[in-house]
Amino acid sequence: MRLVMLGPPGAGKGTQAQRLSERFSVPQLSTGDMLRAAVEAGTPMGMAAKSVIDAGGLVQDDIVVGCVVERLAKPDACSGFILDGFPRTVAQAVALDEVLRQSRLKLDAVLELVVDEDLLVRRLEKRAQEAIGKGESPRSDDDPVIIKKRLQTYRESTATLSNFYYNQGRLVSIDGMREVDQVTAEIVEALS
Repeated sequence: MRLVMLGPPGAGKGTQAQRLSERFSVPQLSTGDMLRAAVEAGTPMGMAAKSVIDAGGLVQDDIVVGCVVERLAKPDACSGFILDGFPRTVAQAVALDEVLRQSRLKLDAVLELVVDEDLLVRRLEKRAQEAIGKGESPRSDDDPVIIKKRLQTYRESTATLSNFYYNQGRLVSIDGMREVDQVTAEIVEALS
């Protein structure tokens, strides 16, 4: 099973990707997690990405694509994967298609979690408040100002992926505002 999860920040891509990863026994590959780990480790790629992430922007294609290509080459991804947060631009999607083509592979589906942005901002603000309530630091990208900027960035660059994948006949739109279990059930049904 080779899947791409699309949707704006906070739409639940990570949650659903994790559930699907367990169900289909393939790794969830989150570029956000890969980049955060690189930032934490202080790698050159991580340092290059840090200032962009902190400002709510999107990391340059060459850094992200290189990170994903390295990860797809690992043995656990040979039987499939779920990409969470990649691709974010049409250029990245074209690069992914080329990498898969060279390996004689293709995506099985592209799942797009469709959400109401106003409700999504409230959902992310609540997630930040819950983290604080637990004595944890909220994610830097859960700041309301950054959330709104990331949503704008998503609309401007990432949302065009919907049309790209729709035109290829691979896009499956899912209502991401429903309860988590309902969203999972709809995805599993769509993949059947």
